[in-house]
Amino acid sequence: MTRAMLRRAGAGLALAAAAALAAPAPAAAQFWRQREGGAGPSPDVPPVALEDVRVEEKLGAAVPLDVSFTDWKGQPFSLRQAFDGKKPVVVALVYYDCPMLCGLILSGMGKAMRENGLELGRDYQAVTISFDPEEGPALAAERRRGYLQSMGRSDAGTDWPFLVGTAEASRQISDAVGFYYKKDPASGEWAHQAAIFVITPDGKVSRYLYGIDYPPKDFRLSVVEAASGKVGTSFDRLLLTCYRYDPASRKYEPYAFGIVRAGAAVVLVALTGLIAALVWRERRAKARQTA
Repeated sequence: MTRAMLRRAGAGLALAAAAALAAPAPAAAQFWRQREGGAGPSPDVPPVALEDVRVEEKLGAAVPLDVSFTDWKGQPFSLRQAFDGKKPVVVALVYYDCPMLCGLILSGMGKAMRENGLELGRDYQAVTISFDPEEGPALAAERRRGYLQSMGRSDAGTDWPFLVGTAEASRQISDAVGFYYKKDPASGEWAHQAAIFVITPDGKVSRYLYGIDYPPKDFRLSVVEAASGKVGTSFDRLLLTCYRYDPASRKYEPYAFGIVRAGAAVVLVALTGLIAALVWRERRAKARQTA
């Protein structure tokens, strides 16, 4: 095959992938099934209603931490085990056999965790929960190994647990964070939106991060914010003064009043230092005159 043919083939695949990404989860899944030669959905089967698949923000809502799952090693795992009361937890609700969207969510999450500057396990924890009750620990272990390796980490530790469980267990968590999904009878796949959730150390919903690409700055600020400034640096806390989460853009944007307030604080500190220096010099001069 010539280089020109390779370029044309690559461009075609890129356009196809872009079309699939722009579609809802069931349509994207059906796209790839058809590419692989799979059977298409029956035209007599109605698609999932859009109101059944959505994210309804519930900031401040309590997540039930005593819900029981099974971890990637086949051991019982209470969600509370991921919370130590000090570190925030980033939660992803996916299913491991998803043909495309869930893999993109977890890849984006892994990239953000790798590049945001905070350390998984030390500054925050991450948990992934499958909402497909038919999936088991072996598949969870395989997926966990792959994503940890993409971060340059071994899967020998306990960070970033991948969990499976009953339909009721995953529903308790998804209902608490406002993440609504449904099995699509047309494609046989699960219909859902792309989002991950930042939970405070005591188990309350703090922030929603949408899409499949989470800018490291937004990821870091959301974790620092969820921890009430107890992780990260002093500069991170200053950034939270100057940046505010904008629900419209779904990003942390510069906050004009916060910038003015931070600037005023800097000026105040500088003036205080200047006055202190002048007072010190005056006292020193008087001491010399009386000596």
